[in-house]
Amino acid sequence: MMMPRTRVNLDIDLVRSFVTIVSLGNFTRAAQALGVQQSTISLQIRRLEEQIGGKLLERSPQSVALTAEGETFFDYARRMLDLNDEMVSRIQEPAMRGLVRLGAPEDFATRHLPDVLARFAQAYPQVDLEVTCDLTMNLIERFRKGAFDLALIKRERSIEIPGTRVWREPLVWVTGGLDLRQGVLPLAVSPKPCVYRKRATEALDRAKRSWRVAYTCGSLAGTLAAVRARLGVTVLPKDMVPPDLHVVDGKPMPDLKDTEIAILERDRLPRPAQRLKDFVIKALS
Repeated sequence: MMMPRTRVNLDIDLVRSFVTIVSLGNFTRAAQALGVQQSTISLQIRRLEEQIGGKLLERSPQSVALTAEGETFFDYARRMLDLNDEMVSRIQEPAMRGLVRLGAPEDFATRHLPDVLARFAQAYPQVDLEVTCDLTMNLIERFRKGAFDLALIKRERSIEIPGTRVWREPLVWVTGGLDLRQGVLPLAVSPKPCVYRKRATEALDRAKRSWRVAYTCGSLAGTLAAVRARLGVTVLPKDMVPPDLHVVDGKPMPDLKDTEIAILERDRLPRPAQRLKDFVIKALS
């Protein structure tokens, strides 16, 4: 007679430590984020690997890397934590009501926010969301005038803008097959003021490369259509490049600075807005 397999009940604290280590890149930063000693978090990972019965991480002095088993476990672990946190929120604050006004750049909102906002709406069904997409400089101006409780903005690292960084990613040149070695480079960009447009033109000026704005459109869909039609090249975060377009990272194009997304919050942030801020930071950091 076949004996039933022993059921393994994972410790949620161990799972959270594992996800934090992978997200932050090493044990030291994870220990600081969780408020524990590095020796404690190392012990937690050993206990988790014992529970799972396999090695999850390859360690080095500066960083960690996922094993094959670790990659599989990481996907499930994040979903497990999301479900745990949403369940706790739903039970502890089921009647929380209110309106949260969020501003965000259109491209970032399209790619990264739908899943986060959907999970927030499930956890807090009585909270209404009002999301506005606009260019970063317009979002900052409207935020300062009190239009938003929270605003996600593309931040220039050289400009002092308060806020909590939630995302950082390389910017790349994107083309639909246009010859990039021609004399004057045509650009497909958003209208001024636009951080990506500014990054593109400054990089070209530093490289002493001639350029012209061939196509201007306020929407991501319009810009991508122009790139596909070979009317110009554009600049996007690396993970937002559609599969049918080409990434140019390096010659003949100049290097671009990374993009940084920060979240701004109004004074005396209402409790529903604070919960959304926590959701966004946890999902994107």
